[in-house]
Amino acid sequence: MPSDPASLVVRPATIDDVDTLHRFSVDLATYEDEPDAVGSTPQTLARDGFGENPQFGALIAEREGKAVGFALYTFNYSVWTAARGLFIEDIWVVPEERRGGVARALMQGLARECEAKGYKRIDLNVLDWNPARGFYERLGYRWIRNWLPYRLSGEALAALARPSSKDS
Repeated sequence: MPSDPASLVVRPATIDDVDTLHRFSVDLATYEDEPDAVGSTPQTLARDGFGENPQFGALIAEREGKAVGFALYTFNYSVWTAARGLFIEDIWVVPEERRGGVARALMQGLARECEAKGYKRIDLNVLDWNPARGFYERLGYRWIRNWLPYRLSGEALAALARPSSKDS
């Protein structure tokens, strides 16, 4: 049973959290039935999140000094709102802490960061089978029914990047 929500602390991740960020990423990938999908290491997370030009930000949720969840985000920009936004790449709460206010506290932390920095929105993708969909909707997230996510990666990305005879 989760502990008292008052004992929960949400804070920005630091370089000292890279092992935790990596472990939680692997836990999330395993939960999503993609246990071998994580290509990052604690070292790449240190470089890419806490170097000279950070590529992501993250929040850590702790209860009594123990990490119990995280949210990792990147930035986007909307020409329509003329403002930056956050894209939640990963959010994870350890199973024994679910329904204890951890995910809500992480989302509140992200919303507060947006408000403080003048960002206009938070976007995320969620798997269609994930029971967290109801949680997101209760927070006010709306499924954009007429938008479908697309991704170009791997060999398809490499193939598109290669010069073709039409480029001459």
